[in-house]
Amino acid sequence: MTDYFEVHERDGAARLAELRLAEPVTTPALADDVLEDAGSLWPEDRAVPEGDEGALTVLPHRGFPGGTPDEVSEAFAVDYPDVDYPSAAVVSPDTAADHGADAYVLSGGPGIAGHAEAFVDAVLRTREAIPADAALYLPGVATPRNVATLVYAGVDLVDADRAVVRGTEGRYLTTDEAYFLEDLDELPCSCPACQVPREEFDHEDCVEHNVNALEAELRRVRRRIRDGRLRDYVEGQARQDQWLTATMRRLDQQYAYVEQRTPVHRRAEITAATEDTMRRVEIQRFAQRVTERYRKRFDDQPLVIVPCSARKPYSDSQSHEQYHSAVQFRGHMLSMTSPIGVVPQELELTYPAQHYDSVVTGRWTANEIEFVSDVLRRYLERTDYPEVIAHVPDEGYRDICERAAEALDVEFTFTVEDHPTTGDSLANLAGALEGYPKYQKRERQHNTLRAVADYQFGHGAGDALFPEGDLTAEGLYPQLRAHDADGEQLAALTQEYGLLGLTLAGARRWVDADVPTRTVKIDPFVPHGSVLAPGVVGASDDIRVGDEVVIEGPAAFGVGRAQMSGPEMAESTRGIACKVRHVEEK
Repeated sequence: MTDYFEVHERDGAARLAELRLAEPVTTPALADDVLEDAGSLWPEDRAVPEGDEGALTVLPHRGFPGGTPDEVSEAFAVDYPDVDYPSAAVVSPDTAADHGADAYVLSGGPGIAGHAEAFVDAVLRTREAIPADAALYLPGVATPRNVATLVYAGVDLVDADRAVVRGTEGRYLTTDEAYFLEDLDELPCSCPACQVPREEFDHEDCVEHNVNALEAELRRVRRRIRDGRLRDYVEGQARQDQWLTATMRRLDQQYAYVEQRTPVHRRAEITAATEDTMRRVEIQRFAQRVTERYRKRFDDQPLVIVPCSARKPYSDSQSHEQYHSAVQFRGHMLSMTSPIGVVPQELELTYPAQHYDSVVTGRWTANEIEFVSDVLRRYLERTDYPEVIAHVPDEGYRDICERAAEALDVEFTFTVEDHPTTGDSLANLAGALEGYPKYQKRERQHNTLRAVADYQFGHGAGDALFPEGDLTAEGLYPQLRAHDADGEQLAALTQEYGLLGLTLAGARRWVDADVPTRTVKIDPFVPHGSVLAPGVVGASDDIRVGDEVVIEGPAAFGVGRAQMSGPEMAESTRGIACKVRHVEEK
């Protein structure tokens, strides 16, 4: 249980939090000025320090090097006392556990720096063993170049030790390089330490600069977390060092760890500037849900595959207006794009389909072709269309379609002669759709609401929440509202994220349906505005930040959005677990 550390914002495994000392510290941050070390128990026994609320006290401890046999670490394990001031316990990946501390110091950090596999393994094992609402402190590793990646992995506190040592050695640190002082003709920084002529700049000044540069980078990282843009920054920053790039990619391979901590939607746009973007949780999650949860409901229409557009949502773009004019509601449109994969027309609003911007070169890379063709293949395996019409240009798009067609032994009809928006190509598209029936506006609205429900809540949710004959759609797309046959509102489509916000009536249908409900169990009280973590007695493991959740307790029934993952709600003793939209007293 922690009384002195509270997480306020989450960006994957990175957190923006408050170390609640007498003078609060916003993390991720340097711990140097707020740390009091009670010392190691190896040379002698030490009394439990008195401590105070002005510092984070590292309790008497024993550190163990990597590879220490279990019997040794168990024989010399420290029984950390329960204290009433901000405290930290020293742990290794093998000894990490809940010791009731506010922060946990990961020993052996310098030994794993530079080794991506060892670093990721150590951080993940430690973070998963300690309480979710406790800080992770990694000493002896941080530099201006690597600290963004350390935080991205899940580190909350660092120190300036390595930056100081490098300064005494005459190494001038920046976010992209470590220079020998004698190789610098001028100082590439404007911090206070660098406001002297180059010939007067000595090792002492270099130490001060290195610490300034580290602090400045931490400020930049905190800003990125607030904006929900840390991953975008890390994709570029990690390129400055091979082990940082390897670390980012290793973290991408630890999908369960990162996915549990990644929100289902963000305010920020995804900048798809590198191929590593395709491995982001948001991209993989969208592709997985489209290929596993989505159900096609345009039964008599063919599939029409079209290119994406720079403007989002796609239907607002000039090119897609031309496609729609040619299709005339006789086909189900599916947009093909990198890095997202494929986007059914009903999900064009759904995060991240309208929340990304990619680098346009006019050419697809081999990895992009492989990824998108695989997603298209998986989509077509679960759907059945009378015909597949590919209205796509040659460059990359046709390669993707041909790969999927060959893998599934399905024949595609190609309608583009030169460019998708030329008169001849659009005429070919319209001609290919001759004889197919049109679907009505009401059908599209209903299919959109049901498709979003499937994507958001799970396969089958659309029909369970909005059964045939018991659904009316109100409003104009994209501002749709779902009502039952009696006129009671069940849900509303949120234009900003393309997800459904349920009413109490909609939440009851979710609870009664055969699809899993994400539920937050609370103590006997009626929440207003939000539910704090201490009031949670249980939460579904699959809840993610931003998810729609049912809030239920002996005294209340409600619906809202999660501000923590389900496992974090169950473990945490501080912070907002979920925000309440509607609630009623039982």
